[in-house]
Amino acid sequence: MPSVPTLILGAAGRDFHVFNVVYRDDPAFRVVAFTAAQIPGIAQRRYPPALAGALYAAGIPIEDEGELETLCRRHGVGRVVFAYSDVTHAQVMHLASRALACGADFVLHGPAATMLASRKPVIAVSAVRTGCGKSQTARFIARRLARGGVRVAALRHPMPYGDLERQRVQRFAARADLDAADCTIEEREEYEPWVALGAVIFAGVDYAAILAQAEAEADVIVWDGGNNDFPFLRPDLHVVLADALRPDQVTTHHPGEAVLRMADVVVVNKVDAAPAADVERLIAALRAIRPGVPIVRAASPPRLDDPAALRGRRVLVVEDGPTITHGGMPHGAGLIAARHAGATIVDPRANAAPAIAAVFAAYPHIGPVLPAMGYGSAQREALRATIEASDAEIVVAATPIDLAVVLGLAKPVVRARYELEEMDDPGLGAIVDGFVASHLHDERRR
Repeated sequence: MPSVPTLILGAAGRDFHVFNVVYRDDPAFRVVAFTAAQIPGIAQRRYPPALAGALYAAGIPIEDEGELETLCRRHGVGRVVFAYSDVTHAQVMHLASRALACGADFVLHGPAATMLASRKPVIAVSAVRTGCGKSQTARFIARRLARGGVRVAALRHPMPYGDLERQRVQRFAARADLDAADCTIEEREEYEPWVALGAVIFAGVDYAAILAQAEAEADVIVWDGGNNDFPFLRPDLHVVLADALRPDQVTTHHPGEAVLRMADVVVVNKVDAAPAADVERLIAALRAIRPGVPIVRAASPPRLDDPAALRGRRVLVVEDGPTITHGGMPHGAGLIAARHAGATIVDPRANAAPAIAAVFAAYPHIGPVLPAMGYGSAQREALRATIEASDAEIVVAATPIDLAVVLGLAKPVVRARYELEEMDDPGLGAIVDGFVASHLHDERRR
């Protein structure tokens, strides 16, 4: 029986994972291409033969998602697989309609088909939307485990935007590792805080190989999720975040709604910044969807390194990129902190370099802040040029990285940092303690 020509829609993350665990060694299907969305510059590459396996001696091309119909016609595609995250339910079905109109089946592979089983206990952190605070929650859990003498390895949702073969398995334990890997700004935003914590974080393309290496170094694996995707590992404890600043975005996006319905515990974050009525409305909605599942509250207050330096000064705010772009937020913690410090906010649009102006055009909801875009050297240079061309006296960097060092900025930079703080007692920490007691007790006795 001939193999089914298959097209995988992705964004340089779950798409590669789905291929690796579902299609790579299955001759019943022939993946003719991946498509790329959300992340600039990831199309027009090739999934390399060394990763694609014996059935794909020439590798697999990566095309722009806009070519979906053309690819379906050219290759006689019989199956279109959706494999990325943080899109509205309507957007998923628009893609489905395009695939169906070409005569293809439209497929969503779920947890049973794509989650890897670990030999070590797994705590996974996911969210209903991008920008809820997954990473600071994952680091909170890691610190809690480490204080109890538990060895932790973090696995980050993939961000392989460069040489895919070189990025098959990545291990970051020092800043030098980030430099050697030539990480993009978005990658640094996720990896650098773990390195600063003194933890080891793994990422890459081939998560079976990544998991095997992490298991050799850890008692517990912490999955630090990306966007609103569900984990690549089968969790023993699944922590899911919801954002009190977006109380109506609980069941609006895929696969965030599915993630919420899988949760073992829900963290309502940013309760310090949201109106009390919105917090209560969100909690009520969560209880209706996940009755009986623990719901705990948390805060992520921004803290400026030098708030006095901002009073009365012209300030340009740089925020976390994905939160502000496809995460749909008009601004983040940096703008709030700068305004509270008495700064005058400078709108970056007036002096935006062309590559940054294109980002503002693509995401018109963005407020008077600059998303930390830097997926390649040209975009990093555009970001640097936009900052330096502004009439701001000071830059507030609300990304988790040292932006002054990464970009070599001449303007002074004040960092805005934020970590998870529990608002309930008992809260998430007590749940983590209980997990350790139940999952590591027998192993430690041996």
